[in-house]
Amino acid sequence: MRTFVEVVLLVAGFVLLIKGADILVDASVGIAKRFKIPNVVIGLTIVAMGTSMPEMVVSISAAIKGANTMAVGNAVGSNIFNLLLVLGLCSLFKPIPIKFKDIARDYWLSVGAAVFLLVIVVVFKNSIPRLGALALFVAFVAYMVVLVRQALKNRNEGAQTEAGEGGDTQKPLLKSVFFAVLGIGLIVAGGQLTVINATNIAITIGITERVIGLTIIALGTSLPELVTSLVAIKKGADGIAVGNVVGSNIFNLMLVLGLSGTIKPLTIDGNLVIDIAVLIIGSLAVLPLAITGKKLVRLEGLLMVLIYAAYMVFLAAA
Repeated sequence: MRTFVEVVLLVAGFVLLIKGADILVDASVGIAKRFKIPNVVIGLTIVAMGTSMPEMVVSISAAIKGANTMAVGNAVGSNIFNLLLVLGLCSLFKPIPIKFKDIARDYWLSVGAAVFLLVIVVVFKNSIPRLGALALFVAFVAYMVVLVRQALKNRNEGAQTEAGEGGDTQKPLLKSVFFAVLGIGLIVAGGQLTVINATNIAITIGITERVIGLTIIALGTSLPELVTSLVAIKKGADGIAVGNVVGSNIFNLMLVLGLSGTIKPLTIDGNLVIDIAVLIIGSLAVLPLAITGKKLVRLEGLLMVLIYAAYMVFLAAA
């Protein structure tokens, strides 16, 4: 009976995720057009923040409870999921135009944050000290200030380059903001329902904390990114889909882990070094695919999905 209820709640979580993503994408496009800024910037900020809320809630809660490996594994696993599976599945659905010059700074920042995290974990022998976490958090705040200032400065140019993406009709600002908040709320609720029930099933089966963090919880908390990006692609808002993935990866490493480690220093399973290295290598490997032809095509997307599947097999065998 308990398992049946968990399955029902799991399905309910998926429904909330899909509906919330649909609402959030429409509202975000409306906000982008209202302020005349590129959709990719909205993807890097509002959408990325909204879809990263489950990771933040889960990682901070896990850190406070002392489940440090799960907290870090969730953030790292979510980034691997976003990079390989979300982008891969989106490009299988439809080839994605990649304007790399628009996201180059943000992409390299996400790679740099991963390298910084790896160095910290190695130097401090499988731990993230409060000072290192605080450095990530401060860097994130500085990044957001730069991003917002640049977006406001170039908003007229952004409106021209994004004209026609996701529709031309401007919606009232308050209505768009209301629905953006509503969409984020539904996404967070759906993500929590999914994670809690999937985790309960995993614990019953007897899966380790590291694997739960890197797989079930990472996948569960990354469902908002996946669903939101797929919905954005379907609606023609490609900039939101790409910005969401890159922005979420920055949020997960710099904000989520930055806050978690600042609240309480994190001591982790040494095997997570391998997973952080996988994230860095994956980020560098995806780069040529994104630049080649300025589109992420179906064949490249399939390759990314297969690489992620191989990584899951590796975790299962570990």
